[in-house]
Amino acid sequence: MIGVTDLPRAVAFWTSALDLVATSEWESPTWRTLNHPDGTGRAMALMRSESPAEERPRLHLDLLVDTTAEQEAEVERLIGLGAKEPGWDLYPRGADFVVLADPDGNLFCVVDLSRAPSGSA
Repeated sequence: MIGVTDLPRAVAFWTSALDLVATSEWESPTWRTLNHPDGTGRAMALMRSESPAEERPRLHLDLLVDTTAEQEAEVERLIGLGAKEPGWDLYPRGADFVVLADPDGNLFCVVDLSRAPSGSA
């Protein structure tokens, strides 16, 4: 679940960003469920929240792409949908991710898997 201040705006952003569909399941002025468009089930939920977005959340969404070119294109596409670059100042050297904020200020990352750590210890 993602807390948002403007539910219709968040539905528009996240359905476009993640190719999801809003459903009427549990729909209310404070809640929307977003499903996979192929009918395979629920993907995420949005809930109206009065609290502000966290400045440096430990838990956030990572949107994964396979190449640097795809990352650049995805960042541009998401900004076109209403995401913003939050002026993140904690990038490590050679970061494989770009931090963006959704229209409500919730931070998320677009990660280039071609530059991600290998995971070998």
